[in-house]
Amino acid sequence: MLHEQTVQKLFAMKLGGMVEAYEEQSTQSAAGELSFDERFGMLVDRQWICKENRALTTRLKYAKLKEPACIEDLDFRAQRGLKRPVINHLASCDWITHHQNCIITGSTGVGKTFVACALAHQVCREGYRAIYFYAPKLFRGLSKAEADGSLARLLTRIAKANLLVVDDWGLGEPEPRHYQQFLEILEDRHGFGSTLITSQFPLNTWHEMIQDATVADAILDRLIHNAHRIELDGDSMRKKKKKGNGSEK
Repeated sequence: MLHEQTVQKLFAMKLGGMVEAYEEQSTQSAAGELSFDERFGMLVDRQWICKENRALTTRLKYAKLKEPACIEDLDFRAQRGLKRPVINHLASCDWITHHQNCIITGSTGVGKTFVACALAHQVCREGYRAIYFYAPKLFRGLSKAEADGSLARLLTRIAKANLLVVDDWGLGEPEPRHYQQFLEILEDRHGFGSTLITSQFPLNTWHEMIQDATVADAILDRLIHNAHRIELDGDSMRKKKKKGNGSEK
């Protein structure tokens, strides 16, 4: 009876992880050989793991990453310029702590999106908040938000993310005001958040792409001066991916 009451109270306190560990201990004879501190520590550890897993699930749901990628899935064997030391450094998330940026360029199919999502997933693992946008959809979303009066809310949502991922920069035909709005996004995040951009277009073409020289100067200044660069090349990774498997391996 005491066991059931304890379980009910733990559930009432939303300590499901402790309940699982407590139930397991009650069926394991070896648990009786452990001290109270050891058994209690195991309960706390399980609850901590459950809490962290729930928090990670929430952050990944918020991020809405395009690919279910993680650092462990990256393929360093392919000849495409992806360097393990660079990825290991970025995986530490020190660049997020110092509000630095990352720019990944390369032709279609070399895995830019997958690498970006793997880095964003790692950011979420480390307790930071990330948010992903496909560039054309971001600009369409800005137009829609401007029309229905929710632009300020969208800009605030983006500003709160520790990492903003903009995938396939340069695709579509954004209007001049969209670049101005993107500059506002970068300005709001300057000194507070990091931005990761992928693009098929070489960095030296971005200024001309933006057209307005003043806006282009301001955007590139905020993106490039503290950015980690990853330049990918080689054959398409899509040919190598296993059907139905999110891994690059």
